Amino acid sequence: MQEFTAKTLNQFLEELASSAPVPGGGSGSALAGALGAGLLSMVCNLTIGKKGYEDVQEEMRRILARSEEIRLTLPKLLQADTEVYSQVMAANRMPRKTDDEKTARDAAMQKALQAAAEIPLQIAALCAEIVELCLPAAQKGNKWAVSDAGVGALLAEASMRGALLNVEINLASIKDAAFVSAMRERMARITTGKAELKEQVMSVVLRTIQGS
Repeated sequence: MQEFTAKTLNQFLEELASSAPVPGGGSGSALAGALGAGLLSMVCNLTIGKKGYEDVQEEMRRILARSEEIRLTLPKLLQADTEVYSQVMAANRMPRKTDDEKTARDAAMQKALQAAAEIPLQIAALCAEIVELCLPAAQKGNKWAVSDAGVGALLAEASMRGALLNVEINLASIKDAAFVSAMRERMARITTGKAELKEQVMSVVLRTIQGS
């Protein structure tokens, strides 16, 4: 399996735009989420050690530590997303002439679909966390970088929802009702309050920019 994270940005975008089934929406969401995490880290780095922000140094360091962890994890999940979808395609190509072959193919497909749903859910959870971390960064971080906190929140929230679309498309073909129910509960926990939180970030960003 080719390493998409080893490609240049232009190479990755060429692959994304091609007729190849991978990378796709899950991988694109992971990349956009990593960009959001990178912007959040930038805000923290522009605040740490700066005059006038002495009271928030420790909080910015804590946010930075987590945003960097997420920024480094999302590219790994980008790659994992391409690999699990390849498993779905491999299962789809299995022979199905006999009843035994059909049974084996169906079992392999269901296992692959569950894996293909799990990875974008992990992507979504990390992107949701970036949205959460952007609020204190916007409120307390370097005011000259507040727009970057806003862009980070917008990218992360959109990436969260994009990743969850990739969960949904896999859940639609999964027969295990208990698995589907558990996944939907996890999805609900991830998304709860995130749209409102993004709007809070944007409100802080705009007030700061406008000097009010």
